[in-house]
Formats: sequence, C-alpha cells, structure tokens
Amino acid sequence: MIRIIIGFDQREAVAYHTFCQSILEKASEPVSFTPLALNSLNIYRETHTDGSNTFIYSRFLTPFLCDFQGWAIFADGDMICRDDIAKLWALRDDSKAVLCIKHDYKTKEHNKYLGNKNLDYPRKNWSSLVLWNCSHPKHKILTPEFVMQQTGAFLHRFTWLDDNEIGELPKEWNWLTTEYEDNYEAKLLHYTLGTPCFKDYWDADMADEWHDCFARTQDGMHV
Repeated sequence: MIRIIIGFDQREAVAYHTFCQSILEKASEPVSFTPLALNSLNIYRETHTDGSNTFIYSRFLTPFLCDFQGWAIFADGDMICRDDIAKLWALRDDSKAVLCIKHDYKTKEHNKYLGNKNLDYPRKNWSSLVLWNCSHPKHKILTPEFVMQQTGAFLHRFTWLDDNEIGELPKEWNWLTTEYEDNYEAKLLHYTLGTPCFKDYWDADMADEWHDCFARTQDGMHV
C-alpha cells in the first residue's frame, strides 16, 4: 500500500480531490490517502501565523502520523500527477531520511494565490513533495509539540537532518508550473503560484491539464 498524505485547505478543497483523481487514474498499486486537515488533527494546534495554507507546518507530522514506521509520500494539494505514483514510490532509499526535489530558483512572481506574498528563501519548495522514511531515528523529534514550536526556516530546510541524509528526486516529480517552462513530459505538476481553480489562475500555464483532470472528477454526475 502506497501511503500518501496530502495537504488539505478548505479554501481550495477542489484541489485536493482533483489531485487524488489524478493519482488514482495512473496508479498501478493500491494507494491510501490521508488528507492533512487541521480539524482532524486533535493532537496539533496551529500556532504559526505566517503560512499561506493550513498545512504549511503540519506536513512535518507525516512520520508521527505513520507511527514512525515505514515510508510515506507527502504532497501539497495543488498538484496533478501525470504518471504512475508507484514509480515515485520505487525511488525510496533506506539510506536517506527524506528524498525531495532540490529546487534552486528565484521566483518569477512576488505574489501568489489569495493575496499571499511569494518570497524567495533557501530550499524553497523542497518540502512540497517528500518521500519520507518515517522509520529514520532522527524523525523521532517531530512530535506535535515540537513542530508547533519550530520556525519555518528550521522545518522547511530539514535542519534536524545532515545534508547527506536528504536524498534527491528528479525534478520531473515536482515541476513548478509558471516558475519553470511548460513541460508536458513532467510526471507531476505543481501549481505553486495558484491552483487553476482560482479565478486569477484559471488560465495559468498548463492549467489545461488541471481542468481536464477536474472534469473527470465529475464523471457520473447527472448520468
């Protein structure tokens, strides 16, 4: 079973469901979805005030939610999977604590969805798609109490790990639309500036891929 924890924000609930649809369409192995919704995390209280979405910090509870056992994928909700998620799952490496795409870029836009600021910072978007080795002993510190007390810089840069414990995934598994050039060969699209469900991003780069997938979530309606 491929365990997938996906960020859920009610302000773009449709994004979560469309992402799940895209995974299900291509998956060659069984998957389980866990929406990272704050109302379901009675062991965690969001104390940070600088996040652009409601799962900006709770994502680091992934090992805790998996009882510090096995592997799991965390992904932001504003994504579309264009290939078999089992291929990403197959890239697990027991010698690493996490594996992610090590983006190195400066943003093209200084504002993003819902009026949020889009700032540049080290290791930006590394934590938006992560293969977590939940059993790794260094993750034991990632309890709800600990995460609630830490800064964004500490968490999003994986500061509790040594650099050699952070493995690298191919960029095609977290392709940043608009920030990068259009790539219809990418395995996973990340609408990091704004999901095309928002009016300001309805016609954004590669929005056609998102709209097509959303349309398929409506199959069976009014049949």
